[in-house]
Amino acid sequence: MKISQLISGRSPFFSLEFFPPKDKSAWPAFFDQVEKLKEVDPAFVSVTYGAGGSTQANTLEIVDKMKNELGLEPMAHLTCVGASRDRITNFMSQIRQAGVQNVLALRGDPPKGEDSFVPDSEEFQHASDLVSFISREFPDVCMGVAAYPEGHVEAVSLDEDVFFLKKKLDQGGEFAVTQLFFDNKVYFDFIKRVRSAGVDKPIIPGILPVTAIGIIKKSISLSGASLPDGFMESLEKAEKRGGPEEVKRVGTEHAINQVRGLIKGGAPGVHLYTLNKAETCLEIIKSLG
Repeated sequence: MKISQLISGRSPFFSLEFFPPKDKSAWPAFFDQVEKLKEVDPAFVSVTYGAGGSTQANTLEIVDKMKNELGLEPMAHLTCVGASRDRITNFMSQIRQAGVQNVLALRGDPPKGEDSFVPDSEEFQHASDLVSFISREFPDVCMGVAAYPEGHVEAVSLDEDVFFLKKKLDQGGEFAVTQLFFDNKVYFDFIKRVRSAGVDKPIIPGILPVTAIGIIKKSISLSGASLPDGFMESLEKAEKRGGPEEVKRVGTEHAINQVRGLIKGGAPGVHLYTLNKAETCLEIIKSLG
């Protein structure tokens, strides 16, 4: 079923993101976490693949299993990395054969070890190129796109970033999922900006529960996300006071407060970046009843 249909009139909802382990020997443990999270009845689940297109085959196999064995509604990530008409057509044909109707169309990150994104194809240089192609060639597929509340790290300005988000949605994207952020004001300010630009489609906030200081430091370095005043300090004090478990407690509490505030403020739902760990996400969702 299309995600746009699933989330229409269903508010609030939760959705979840997973990334496929590279080594198939880790799949049993991975699917154990997926099974645990299935009990919260997510509206949909998204499945990534590695930078440079690695693990794309794993993504296809996993979305098939999620759809046809676990009864979840999956959304496969698809990027411009290594993109060509034949490769995209093959990917789309395979997910359709599995009964999957949803993709998240992205530009993608540079391959590991490279600082900048260099398109493999003149035709697919931006996410909007991918959206346009899929919308034209596979009109029965529901597409999500990425949104950047604090601007993409390569964007010249926030206004430019909103312009490109609108372009992706106008070309066929049916909803957007945001990059992670840690301050709800960032999301609500962003919503005002995109609505003023004429965007009326759902913008789902993406939340990463902080379970370790290393996670938040890496996330900030990759995304450029800002932190609320005192948040990093509170995590560092927690580490000194009680070690990793106390950091996890403080980070989870922050995520719970974020989710509560987002739902209270009118967000249609919340997309949780699970890091393939069920425990924290279960705690967050169950705390909200």
